[in-house]
Amino acid sequence: MPDVVVRKSVTLVEEIHHEFGPAPDQPLRRVATVAVIKNPYAGAYHADIAGFMDDLKPLGLQMARKGLAALGGDKSVVQGYGKGSIVGIDGELEHGALWHVPGGYAMRELLGDAAAIVPSTKKVGAVGTRLDVPITHINASYVRSHFDAMEIGLNDAPRADELAFILVMTTGARIHARVGGLAANDVEGKDGLR
Repeated sequence: MPDVVVRKSVTLVEEIHHEFGPAPDQPLRRVATVAVIKNPYAGAYHADIAGFMDDLKPLGLQMARKGLAALGGDKSVVQGYGKGSIVGIDGELEHGALWHVPGGYAMRELLGDAAAIVPSTKKVGAVGTRLDVPITHINASYVRSHFDAMEIGLNDAPRADELAFILVMTTGARIHARVGGLAANDVEGKDGLR
C-alpha cells in the first residue's frame, strides 16, 4: 500500500476552569492530536483502499501516545474519547473513513479496558475547514455527562490532496453536567453502552 507521508502534526490541549458556575476541583482537560498526511487516493476513484488502514495503524498509536502524554501519561485519567477526519477537496468521504480502525483501536489499545465504541465524524472540506469531533465516555456510550465535542481545525489544512486525522481524549464530563442519565459512577462497562 502507499506510504504514510505526514506534512505536519499538532497537539492541542484545553483546560476548562469553569462554565459560569463555580470552578470545579480540577479543570476539565481535553487534548486533540492531529496529523495531516498526503492523501494517496486524491484526484481519482480507487476501488481498493481498505488496505491503507493497516498502514495507518502506527500513526494512530503514535497520535494516541502523544495525546496521553499531553494529559500527563496516566491512562486512568482518560474518561472520554472521539475521532474524526477532514478530507481535502480532491478526496472523497470514504478516504476519511479509513481512520475508523487505526484511530479508534489505537486509543482503545492504549487505554486497555475501554469498552465503548469510539464516536466519529468526517467531512470533505477546503483548507481551514473545522470539524466538531464527538466525544463519549470510554466505557459506556450512554453516560450523558460525557456527551461532548471538541472543535478542531487548522489554518493551512487539509490541502486539496491531504487528509487531516484527529484523535481526542478528555479527563471527564462537561463542566457542571447536570441533565441526568446514566452516571459515570454507575457504569457496568459490559456492553460498551451502559
